[in-house]
Amino acid sequence: MGAPTDKYKEMNEEELFAKILALKQRWGKELCILGHYYQRDEVIRFADFQGDSYALAKAGSETGARYIVFCGVYFMAEASVILAAKDQRVFLPDMDAGCPLADFATIDQVEVAWNHFEKMGIADRLIPITYMNSSAAIKAFCGLRGGLVCTSSSAGRAFDWAFSKGRRIFFLPDENLGKNTAAAKGISPKEVSVFDPLTFERVPGSFAGSSAKVIVWRGHCHVHTLFTPEHIAVAKRNYPECRVIVHPECSPEVVALSDGNGSTAYLKKYVEDAPDGSTVVVGTEINMVARLARENSGKKVVPLARSLCPNMFKISPADLCFTLANLGKSNEIFVDENVKVGASLALGRMLAL
Repeated sequence: MGAPTDKYKEMNEEELFAKILALKQRWGKELCILGHYYQRDEVIRFADFQGDSYALAKAGSETGARYIVFCGVYFMAEASVILAAKDQRVFLPDMDAGCPLADFATIDQVEVAWNHFEKMGIADRLIPITYMNSSAAIKAFCGLRGGLVCTSSSAGRAFDWAFSKGRRIFFLPDENLGKNTAAAKGISPKEVSVFDPLTFERVPGSFAGSSAKVIVWRGHCHVHTLFTPEHIAVAKRNYPECRVIVHPECSPEVVALSDGNGSTAYLKKYVEDAPDGSTVVVGTEINMVARLARENSGKKVVPLARSLCPNMFKISPADLCFTLANLGKSNEIFVDENVKVGASLALGRMLAL
């Protein structure tokens, strides 16, 4: 049992909302609902906490709630399990809500890549850093090899930490975040090499990153690679006085043309702090941008383009209602204990920064 039955799918919105509220009241403090910024309004309205993936996982772990329902995607719920107390259990309303970015790097591929680096004689000079948008297994891989996890807001500190140890960086799975962070640190594009697991497997020995200061994995978030320099040109033409802010998962070309870039929390704060009457064009997921526009009515908040995350959108009120009605019986997320150990090491190093 892991998906809404016809009983929940056939309920109208009013019935679903009333049922969810009644179930929330029934579970009381034993329940905590986490809602990522990219969730649709009719789901996030029931969240006890809103935020990005790491902030939500941390918030859930700090409550006394026995049951944590994470309205996000799979890797986020895994991170919540890793940070949760022993008596806390984590649930995902739609078990098919994955993340294409995280899926760009499987643990098998990463282990093959690392073995290749060992044969090249460079593995002992590399520190693996994985973005939060990765599987628990890859977080553990990095933790057990002296590496760490980073968020989009802490990537720069993670790079500084690795370089302070006299090491080079193997960054995964987001190529753009890796390149944008390297650029922000003044690293020349010539010192950044891209590891493509598909090309490497087809053409063994094709990778040439032995002297690279940073090796980035070829992976991307389709939500953010949708944005182009042309979108920024149009925004500047339509709103000459606007400020354009984007997420660092966007391409380096888009980030370079923007007026600012940062995490979802950064984007939210930027809009909130902007003076009334100003125009801010935001390059991130459309549900978040639309919500920022409604919550900041004294400003004009415009999407750089309409980019929807279909995996976030998979979670519906029917999914949430079903999960709450069957709490403890369905849609629970589990992480192997050995994986937890390694992933906790990686997260702990991030927190130490």
